[in-house]
Amino acid sequence: MHLLALLASTRMLSSSSLFGNSIISTRKSVIPIGATTTNCHRSFRFKSVAFLKPSISVSDGAKNSSVLLDSLRILEWDKLCDSVASFAGTPLGRQATKDQLWSLNQTYEDSMRLLGETNAAVEILKHGGCSLDFHTLDVLLVKSAIQNVRRGLPVDGSEALAVLVLLQFADNLKLGLTTAIKEDEEWYTRFMPLSEVIMGFVINRSLVKLIQQVIDEDGSVKDSASPNLKRLRGQLLMLERKVYQLIESLIRKEANETSSPEVTNINGRWCIRSVEDQPRSIKGLLLASGSGLGSIVEPLAAVPLNDELQQARSLVAKAEEDVLLKLTEKMLKDIEDVENLLKSTIRLDVCKARASHSISFGGTCPDLFIAEDADGYFTTETHLSRSRTSKESFTFDCKRKWILYLPKAYHPLLLQQHRQKLQKAKKDVSSATAEIRRRRLQGENLNERVESDMHLSSLKMQVTKLEENPPVPVNFFIGWKTRVLVITGPNTGGKTICLKTVGLAATMAKSGLHVLSSEPVHIPWFDSVFADIGDEQSLSQSLSTFSGHLKQISAIQAHATSQSLVLLDEVGAGTNPIEGAALGMSLLESFAESGALLTISTTHHGELKTLKYSNAAFENSCMEFDEENLQPTYKILWGVPGRSNAISIAERLGLPSIVLDKARELYGAASAEINEVIIDMEKSKQDFQEHIHEVRHHLMLSRDLHKKLLIARKKITEHETSERYRKMQEITEAASMARMILNKKVRQARASTPIQPSQTPTEDHRQPSLPINSLPVSSEGNVNTSSPSEKSAKKLTSDAKTDIPKVGDTVSVYSLRKQATVLKVEPLKEEILVQAGNMKLKLKLSDLRT
Repeated sequence: MHLLALLASTRMLSSSSLFGNSIISTRKSVIPIGATTTNCHRSFRFKSVAFLKPSISVSDGAKNSSVLLDSLRILEWDKLCDSVASFAGTPLGRQATKDQLWSLNQTYEDSMRLLGETNAAVEILKHGGCSLDFHTLDVLLVKSAIQNVRRGLPVDGSEALAVLVLLQFADNLKLGLTTAIKEDEEWYTRFMPLSEVIMGFVINRSLVKLIQQVIDEDGSVKDSASPNLKRLRGQLLMLERKVYQLIESLIRKEANETSSPEVTNINGRWCIRSVEDQPRSIKGLLLASGSGLGSIVEPLAAVPLNDELQQARSLVAKAEEDVLLKLTEKMLKDIEDVENLLKSTIRLDVCKARASHSISFGGTCPDLFIAEDADGYFTTETHLSRSRTSKESFTFDCKRKWILYLPKAYHPLLLQQHRQKLQKAKKDVSSATAEIRRRRLQGENLNERVESDMHLSSLKMQVTKLEENPPVPVNFFIGWKTRVLVITGPNTGGKTICLKTVGLAATMAKSGLHVLSSEPVHIPWFDSVFADIGDEQSLSQSLSTFSGHLKQISAIQAHATSQSLVLLDEVGAGTNPIEGAALGMSLLESFAESGALLTISTTHHGELKTLKYSNAAFENSCMEFDEENLQPTYKILWGVPGRSNAISIAERLGLPSIVLDKARELYGAASAEINEVIIDMEKSKQDFQEHIHEVRHHLMLSRDLHKKLLIARKKITEHETSERYRKMQEITEAASMARMILNKKVRQARASTPIQPSQTPTEDHRQPSLPINSLPVSSEGNVNTSSPSEKSAKKLTSDAKTDIPKVGDTVSVYSLRKQATVLKVEPLKEEILVQAGNMKLKLKLSDLRT
């Protein structure tokens, strides 16, 4: 890698071998670190915090940048930046995407702003009403037009056309957003902050109209741009026809030759080209000749016309330049708006690239927060954002349990590589299928057909294998009190990939990218990600592998802050195992006490596994290994230290038993016992995980049953209510029907038994009495004995009425033809209450006799 060049005001970092000649600029003294722990409590607070580190010297800044660049190179950040930038639609957008991702000085607020932009771009792309396809824009020509206008130089037609396309694109984008907001005002909030950018577009429609009037679709100046231009172009056309006709007439005179000459245009002058080098009768200027190439002659008669033609072209070019100059003067008035529009477009292109990368690879917006260490305990400073309000319960649970919650996270480059391989394999299958179809149409023989079918079958098997074996995601669940995680496991077990996955996820979240995880991610904001991974042997500095690692770790320890993430691969390796283990333990304890916010280290040293049991800041994990198939599973087992599998693998591979017994003896009984303990721990861990899975399964079933029970209970209640209502309706209808029938029978009975005035009381007693249930019932529940047929009887009895009866007297009721006992007397109303059998009747005095 090239040496870093330090400039006076800014540091421009360039590395052609590593970063493809990309230039990275960083501010000199702004390095974000963790906030102070003043007034911090062990609670979850939501506010914004600014993080600034005191000014540092230029040399210290250069060293820090060098360590960061080395770490990013180790993590292959440059490849990920290229992958994200490929989703941009313009060259300036791709370069701006790389510059933004390579920036080393984002603060927490910057990261949250970038994530907000990415979320908004994802919403816009999913909505589909606002097109973010920037491939139709030629931003380089727009940039050139802006530069020419500012310098007072006339823009050319292609530049003016590029400006027109930019203005029209911005107008359509703004119109699409306006339409979406009219349909639902919520879209404006969901598209924030990009909705502000789009609605802030300033588009001069008069400039759009002027460019459309002056510039044609191919970028040329229209004839209608000015009357002078139209006249000059007409003259030019007439001269060209005149010269062409003159030369054609000269050629026709030599039509008797075996090889006739041709009309050609050389540098704007019409000439005659002869195929063979033969003397011609045409007199003129020989412009070119050669053996076997013929000769080019400008006839003397055509020289004056060609001169006029050249002059006419000059006049036309001058007229076009005048038109473009007037257009440039008009653009100068709005050049600020055009330039701001170009900047906003590039910004949208960068946001769209980040969002497209997330959608393409299934990214998730990380729950980014600030973690502080206060007296050995961590608290969080969390920035509220719209995209996280829907996950409050999940976020709170993660805050309470994990400082890093990274479930089912994929290494982005492995995922991209797998996708490319799968696409290539499918393309090969399609090509092979098309080739087989073509050969069968041409009639291939049997052997070729069998060979083609076998080749196609092999390609299909390759596609199936790739589809069935996608990259394995990793799970990282690190508790709040953990400062150092030690990962053990066999070689090629995936430890290094795990380190890079965490490092890339942290850097992606800081840079405004979504983390490639299938579930929500809870990750702290790291001011820097330092990594020492791989073989750092340096021949130029005469450093061994061990020395190279120590040099890098020393630089990391010098620049790591309480907000940094440190990734160490095979710490203490490359030297004497005993000394390496001691040095590794000391380094990790140093990082745990006063080093980074989180340190993740891989190792083969068994001594590092014991740190967890003496220091609560340490946690163990190991990479799972399938001993039956002798293959790693690339899964992490948490809380379990790894064990050696060398002797077991050797035994399964058939190594002689005498060698294995001797190896176990040399390995030591204590180590064997430790391995047995680890085996028991692994088995217990697996059983525990199985029980957890079973409990979760039963819990899910219980929730489903409870939900179904509530639904059934609701249905029963609704059915009971509907049945009660139906019964009441039936009873009401039956009562109404019975009342109608009763009234009808009463009317029929009264009509059939009229009372004659000549009848005596004795005869009255002989006549059958009406049934009580046939009498109409009043609203008060008493029998209504009044009827039109009884008016005459009432009139007769009124004359013979005796004294008012008293309570207890027995009276005769005409309507019932029965005796009744007086219960109550009301002389003023001339009413009386009597009881006849089980009925109580309120009667007028005229209706009875004593």
